[in-house]
Amino acid sequence: MTRLRCAILDDYMNLTPGLADWSKIADRVDIKVFNQPFASTEAAASALADFEIICAMRERTPFPHALFAALPKLKLLITSGMRNAAIDMEAAKEHQVVLCGTQFARDPTAPLTLGLILELTRNIGRENARMHAGEPLQKYVGMEIEGKTLGIIGLGKLGAKVSGLAKAFGMNVIAWSPNLTAERCKEVGVGYASKEELFATADIITVHVVLSQRSRGLVGAADLARMKPTSFLVNTARGPIVDEAALLETLKARRIAGAAVDVFSVEPLPVEHPFRKLDNIVLTPHLGYVTEESFRNHYGQMVEGIDAWFKGETLRRLA
Repeated sequence: MTRLRCAILDDYMNLTPGLADWSKIADRVDIKVFNQPFASTEAAASALADFEIICAMRERTPFPHALFAALPKLKLLITSGMRNAAIDMEAAKEHQVVLCGTQFARDPTAPLTLGLILELTRNIGRENARMHAGEPLQKYVGMEIEGKTLGIIGLGKLGAKVSGLAKAFGMNVIAWSPNLTAERCKEVGVGYASKEELFATADIITVHVVLSQRSRGLVGAADLARMKPTSFLVNTARGPIVDEAALLETLKARRIAGAAVDVFSVEPLPVEHPFRKLDNIVLTPHLGYVTEESFRNHYGQMVEGIDAWFKGETLRRLA
């Protein structure tokens, strides 16, 4: 039997070898792990030209039509998660590439969201850095979140989980999204608000909608302008949902108290990006799903998916 080549992409921390049992497919597959992002589609095409199987981690490497066209040997593409906005689904079908996904056992993004809220309001990381730098006295005055209003944009599974955690901290919770109903809010136990009400009244606003053509730019300059000067914005969903240019100008002008952002329109966030120069934004490098348990789950399902594909089966097929 001819051995095939499998590329595992964007394993920045070289976790792949220890988080799944790749020996299950070692008799049929030669595996190469890529630890750095590709600089361009052309660079990805050059590096991946000889691979029949590719395992992708979320949206770290885009797969536009041009990349599928440049990879005639590609037969199977497995992405972590059951959706990936960076993959051209129609191009996968056109080039007869079997596209599969993996399922989350749990979504660790909700606890990260609360962590970012606590960092914004209690300055834990900032004070930790100052202590390590030898500063003798505290600099920041915190804000208690108990009794404050959290505005959630999107009340699906993740938004509902965040609402439960926020209520455990004593927060009042309201929600809005384009398709959200008062009945859904009642079911989750949060208040229903219009978009205008949410932005004008919430002390902290957090984004939890799926990226789509409809949600791209959902939070724009007019929405940010409605926020109170003491309020914060948190985005752990996807970068393009928030107008980054508008957020940048809002923060530079200090029209809101600050923001915490885990996701960006371009990832990894370019070193020269102006966000990095602001002192009123907390930046994390897309940590929402980055846990040992999450990676172990995704890589394990990728092994299962490759093994099943060799047997003529497809697990969790997307296209």
